Amino acid sequence: MGGKDLERELREAFYWFHEHPELSYEEVRTTEKIREILSAHGIEILPYRLETGLVAVIRGEQEGPVQALRCDIDALPIEEETKLPYRSKEPGRMHACGHDMHITAGIGCAVLLQENRSNLRGTVKVIFQPAEETSLGALKILETDVMEDVEKIWGFHADPTNAAGTIAVREGFVTAAVDRFLITIKGIGCHGAHPDNGIDPIPAAAAVIQALQSIVGRNVNAFHPSLLSVTRVSAGTTWNVIPAEAVMEGTVRTMEREDRELYEKRLREIAEKTAQAYGAEAETEWIPGPPATWNDKEMADFCTNLASEMGFQTAVEESSLGGDDFAFYEEKIPGCYIKIGTGIGHPIHHPAFAVEPEMLLPASRFLGSCLMVYAGGGFNPLAES
Repeated sequence: MGGKDLERELREAFYWFHEHPELSYEEVRTTEKIREILSAHGIEILPYRLETGLVAVIRGEQEGPVQALRCDIDALPIEEETKLPYRSKEPGRMHACGHDMHITAGIGCAVLLQENRSNLRGTVKVIFQPAEETSLGALKILETDVMEDVEKIWGFHADPTNAAGTIAVREGFVTAAVDRFLITIKGIGCHGAHPDNGIDPIPAAAAVIQALQSIVGRNVNAFHPSLLSVTRVSAGTTWNVIPAEAVMEGTVRTMEREDRELYEKRLREIAEKTAQAYGAEAETEWIPGPPATWNDKEMADFCTNLASEMGFQTAVEESSLGGDDFAFYEEKIPGCYIKIGTGIGHPIHHPAFAVEPEMLLPASRFLGSCLMVYAGGGFNPLAES
């Protein structure tokens, strides 16, 4: 397929995905659309019984490694505020994180590799993964045996901080480990006019919230990026009743494994002891998410050099305390998580976030080139596709 024809097809697919966003674990139509496009190009779909999402495979005609490319497919519960002619048709749902671009670039990469199987060494599995926004969608893929023979995995993300088509990568930490906590402060409810007849959980909760920040300021190495945010506080139902409970919820973000363990330990200790000082009790639930994403040095260096050789602008990828469940794959094998510039504009998860469609074909070419050249092919037929 010629470059212009593929570019036109990718744009049409991208518009469709943007118009029809589906939330995590609900990506039914999205999955069927991906399957329809891939099948039209003769691309094999592996027979995994996933409720949503799928895995395509391109088998090269030369011996080589097994690699994977992860593309996430879910949208967010956000009301779109762009004025795009192809804006979301689903009220309260939007591809505000660029996953529509991830799907489309993954399809483009698969099509280019399929058309150039004679130059491809080894096998490439393109994973269209559900529910990345839950931080746990990767586990649905890992429940299958799809990764058992995979030696290296590549991931990528839309980047609204760089011009369209810019390739940004770095070695080492890229995104943080993502953990959630839920603390329930239990007191004794009573009349608001007689606090001496009960134990007020609200002052205890306020003290816990303040004390938790001492972990960041006094317990963690100052050179280790991390944060703790209390993002939800709930207590009481009316103005003249002291409630029996106060609940707080939040997130911890860390890069280092030892800091992650430290936060959990200190959070439990602070919540329990501070609540006791107010005569209350604390119950703490720690809900672990994905670990930190880490870019393999060899893969990162290769990616940067290839981007330069292909004429792309390059940049150093910024580390972020945001998270990505791509890290679950990296617990098993080396990986590289790339940022691809989608045009400078609103940040991801903003209701006016938008991707410049002109970078769909270049992104597809670059991803396909990564997989083809890294496998040992000296000739790169995708460089000028």
